[in-house]
Amino acid sequence: MRAYNTLPDDYSEIFSVDLQKDKKMMILINVIAVLIAVVLAVPMHFHISIVTLFDMSHGLGAYAVRFIALLVLIIVYMVLHELVHGIAMKLCGTKKVRYGFTGMYAFAGSDDCYDKKSYIFVALAPVVLWGVVIAIVNAVIPAEWFWVLYIIQITNLSGAAGDLYVTFKFSKFPKDILVRDSGVSMRVYSKEDI
Repeated sequence: MRAYNTLPDDYSEIFSVDLQKDKKMMILINVIAVLIAVVLAVPMHFHISIVTLFDMSHGLGAYAVRFIALLVLIIVYMVLHELVHGIAMKLCGTKKVRYGFTGMYAFAGSDDCYDKKSYIFVALAPVVLWGVVIAIVNAVIPAEWFWVLYIIQITNLSGAAGDLYVTFKFSKFPKDILVRDSGVSMRVYSKEDI
C-alpha cells in the first residue's frame, strides 16, 4: 500500500465527485445512509426493544445520563472515525492529513494519490475497526445501555455510506487507478479510459 505525492505523467482524470457540490450525489449518499440505518435498527428492535433506551426504572437521572452519553459518544465517534482515516493515510505514507467539518460532513483528506488497494483500505478502515470494537462492547453491556451503543454502531455503518459507495464504485474501475481524496471531493486517475 502506498501514497503518491505526484501523479504520473501518463495518467488522466477518469472520474470525479464533490459531495458538497453534487446535490444528486449528496442525496444518494444520504438515502443510502438512511436505508442502512433502517436495515440495522428495525430487526434489532425485535431482538432488544428500543424501549429499553427510554427505560426510567433506574430513575430520571440514569435516563438523562444515557442520553448525554449518547450525544457525547456520537461526537467522539465522528472524531475517531476521521482519525482512523488519517492514520490509514499515514500508514500508506502520507505526510500531511487535513481534517475538517463542512457542516454536512466531517472529513480527513490529503493531496496525495492512493492506488486502488490503498484507497479502499483508507476508506474502509474506520467502519471495520469501529464496527468490530462496538460489536464486542455491545455484546457485554447491560440491556438499558444496549441502544446507546447500538446507535453508535448505526452511526458507524450509515455514516460510512459515502465510504461504502466509493469503495463499491471504485472497485469496478481499472486496476491501475490512483485516487486523490481531498476530504469531500475525489478525483480518480488512470492510464485507461472507462
